[in-house]
Parts: sequence; C-alpha cells; structure tokens
Amino acid sequence: MKTLFLSLFFSVACGLAQATEPPQAHHYVVIGAFAIKKNAERFVMQAARFKLDAHFEINPNRNLYYVYVYLTDNRQDAINQALRLRSSTPYNDTWVFNGLLGNGPTDNTGEDINPLTRQGSEKIVIADVASQVFRGQVQQAAEVHTKQRNEDVPVTSEATNVQGVNAQQAGAENSKQETVPAEPYVPFREVVFSLYRADNRAPVAGDVLVIDMERSRKVGSFEANRVVQLNHPGNQSGEVLMQAEVFGYRKVQKTFQFNKPETTGTETDERGNLVIPFELVRLQKGDIAVMYNVYFFKDAAVMRPESRWEVNSLLEMLKENRGYKIRIHGHTNGNAPGKIISRKGSSDNFFSLTDTREGYGSAKKLSQERAEAIKEFLVANGIEAGRMQIKAWGGKRPVVDKLHTLAENNVRVEIEILEH
Repeated sequence: MKTLFLSLFFSVACGLAQATEPPQAHHYVVIGAFAIKKNAERFVMQAARFKLDAHFEINPNRNLYYVYVYLTDNRQDAINQALRLRSSTPYNDTWVFNGLLGNGPTDNTGEDINPLTRQGSEKIVIADVASQVFRGQVQQAAEVHTKQRNEDVPVTSEATNVQGVNAQQAGAENSKQETVPAEPYVPFREVVFSLYRADNRAPVAGDVLVIDMERSRKVGSFEANRVVQLNHPGNQSGEVLMQAEVFGYRKVQKTFQFNKPETTGTETDERGNLVIPFELVRLQKGDIAVMYNVYFFKDAAVMRPESRWEVNSLLEMLKENRGYKIRIHGHTNGNAPGKIISRKGSSDNFFSLTDTREGYGSAKKLSQERAEAIKEFLVANGIEAGRMQIKAWGGKRPVVDKLHTLAENNVRVEIEILEH
C-alpha cells in the first residue's frame, strides 16, 4: 500500500510539474494585424487567393489579431519565409513574431522581428488598406479613414508604431474636420505595354515591371504587346514607375499616373485600350547588360535549358551588328572553391549535363568557365572569337550578401559593349 501511495504521489507531482511548465514560444510568419476580428477573418480568406494557408490568433499583449501563414520553432526558417513572401507576393510588410499567440498567459510579451534587419521592432503595419487593395475596392486613405472610424485605422508605413494606433483612433473619433473628397476611384485599367524597336518599329517581346514608388513595392510584371489588366497600386497619388528591360536593348523607364493617364504619354487603340509605348534602342558602347535569364546547373559551367532564349538574343544582336565587340563577365556567389562540372571539349551540348567531366577549382575558375561556355556557344553559331573577351570575377562583385535569400542573383553573366 505504501509503495502504491508513493507511486501515485510521484505521478501526481510529475503531472503538476508538466501542467505548470510554461508553454514554449514559436516563430510565426505574420502578414497582417487587426484590431477588429472580422477584418482578420476577411484577410484570411483573401490570403487563400495567393494559395496561402492563413490563420489568425489574438496577440493579448498588443490586443491585435495577428494573421499568420507559417509556424515554426526555427528562427532562421521563419525569417527566410518572411523574406520570400515580401519579394514574391503582395504581402510586402510580412514580419516574424516570436512568442505565443492566442488566449493564454500574457506574461510572455513576445517580439516582432523585422526580417530584413533580423532585429526586434515595436513597429508593425496594420493591414486594412492592403486587404482593401486585394478586394479591388481600395479608396483614398482619407475616405477609408472616415468609413472605418469604429474599425481599424489603416496604417501603411512602418514609421507608425502599435502604441500610436489607439491615439490615432481616439483622434479620429474626436476630430470634427471635414474629409476632403477623394477623386473618383478606378480599380483597374486595361492597358497594352507596347515594346518596339526605335529603328524600324518592329515589336519586341518582353515584360514590363511596374513598381509603386511611394511604398517601394512591386505591383507586378506584365507581358508586353497584349492587353493586360493593371490594378490600381493602392497608394495616394496613383502613380507608378514602369521599367522595360529587355536583353540587348537599353532599359527604358517612365512614370504612369493611374488617375490621369492622358497626362503621361499614353495612346488609345481602336478598342479603347490604353497603349503605353516603350521605344527600345540597342545597347551602345560602354553599356553593361545583365543576362537575367541565363541560368547554370549547380557547380557547373553548363547552362540550363531555359537559358536558350536569352543566349540566342545575344547571338541575334551580334549577327545583326557586325561592329559589336563584347566582354563577357562571369560572377559567382562567394569565393569558396569546390567542384566544377564542365562540358567535354568535343561536346556541342551547351544545355545538358550529359557528356560532361568533373573537376575542382576556385570560384574565379568557375566564373571563367561559365563565361567561356557562352563564348563557345556563340563561336559554334558563327560569331568570330576575336569579337569577344572574358573577365572572371568569382564572388568579388556580389549584388547582395552571399547569405541573403536572394543570393542566387549573385550568380550571373554580364555583357559589356566594347565597340559598336
């Protein structure tokens, strides 16, 4: 009996110890925060349009509903996911919360982490304006402010901190000033980005990048020479920056006033679509162009099949302009030596790992061989070897830190025009 009693005592004691053990904090990848529950619920549904599995829980210390799309115990994993969402989705203000969400102990205040700096921050973004944008019903900020006096105050800048939200709400309630009427809101426009050559006006295939400069965020990338739907950027001015960067041509950029398109050099086609012209000029002496669409197999001086289009564009440019002489610059991510896979000398397969050999060398050697692979492709297709030079940089000229989530952009080839 005594043994049984002790056994029960220790079982209960262990159970109490487990029950009182504080829950462990997690890392949440957060795409929005709301003071009103129904707004968080809407935001969850909108996130599904971007194939995101979103959920929301209250942050009792902030008294805000956090909408999150990823949960992990690994800090770096969460930061990587947040950076990916910032760069590839409309959720440009995604951050990481380390702590506990939900109705539970409130002694763990948690920490909001800016994924760019990896540092804690008291500044977060209230996402109501973003949620309106995704529904295609955004209004001017003052108009939204008036309609939502009893809901969340929209804040679109990290310069506003959470502690200031309540003060702003109180000020909005007590303010008796009239709201200045906003201009009529147009949710989208049908446009054609017309890319054409300056010398003969022949259409040029490519894409146009549209950027909201007010909030430093990408609106989208659109195929040229066809009708596309351009949504309102959701900023106050309605102005965006448009860039056409097609390999073999100088980059062209212009601004577009969404609310007053007639003032920004647009034309109208027979169907009433806005036509935004981009006149493209071939590269000139001294220009350096990045071959953004040339990719290499890992640890290899062999191009991937999707590189065909851009190297053929380079080939076409050199055949068209017999006076061109170029320098091919090779770059890698970092300077660590390692395995190098190369084509065998007799192989004419420039886009496959078949018929290759394996060696070892420095990052500079890898960048050298990658630049030479492009030169050999051009020579095999009729371009004189004397028109091309090689410059190997290894990892000496990165565009981002070698550990950055976008570090793959360091692996690139650039074409410099030496003579024209």
